[in-house]
Amino acid sequence: MSNKFKIVVTGGSGRFGEVLKKNVGKNYIFPNKKQLNILKLNSIIKFLKQTKPKYLVHLAGLSRPLDLHEKNLEKSISLNIIGTANVTIACSKLNIKLIFFSTSYVYPGTKGNYKESDPLLPKNNYAWSKLGAESAVKMYHNSLILRVSMTERPFIHKHAFADMKTNFIFHDEFIKIFKKVLTKKGVLNIGGPSTTVYEFAKNYNTKVKKKYLKKENKIKLPMNTSMNLAKLKKYLQ
Repeated sequence: MSNKFKIVVTGGSGRFGEVLKKNVGKNYIFPNKKQLNILKLNSIIKFLKQTKPKYLVHLAGLSRPLDLHEKNLEKSISLNIIGTANVTIACSKLNIKLIFFSTSYVYPGTKGNYKESDPLLPKNNYAWSKLGAESAVKMYHNSLILRVSMTERPFIHKHAFADMKTNFIFHDEFIKIFKKVLTKKGVLNIGGPSTTVYEFAKNYNTKVKKKYLKKENKIKLPMNTSMNLAKLKKYLQ
């Protein structure tokens, strides 16, 4: 992509945002919350009018800890649903391409191998907040929703679920793919090969120990959100 195209990124201070900063060019603009407040529509429009980007990558929102979405509905709804709706409205007013980061958790998590067109049924409030955000973005034709399954490098946790299947990919690996699909529209699954979290983790941390999601009654995580990546592979050919 030519550097003449400016790309505004919300949520640049987050875990993935920090990695993205280190792997992109000067055409990427990372405003702080004072410059662009996703809860204030006028703030978003003002900043976008000043910078005139062609793309807006929307990372800002509330993710972890997952139980916070159960305990603090107002914060979850405000940041993930209302904030994203505001960003979508601003982009639609100024005809800016919107790329929204969603999650594989919006799928039911029962059978796996989910295609982008499959029915959605979140298992926890975090995923519901992401699906609520997707609803706003989907209404805007000039948009791309990325259902992503990624994690930090290195895998730092001492335990990993041996009965939970997903498509984990490291942040830095994801960025290489992300740059190639920025111009696409619609919905796109992005991740690595389907495997259990434990199998993924032990490739990078041989000391990681098995843990079982079935035994964790308090953790509302789907068992199998592995995604079908056929559409992604077609784009990358």
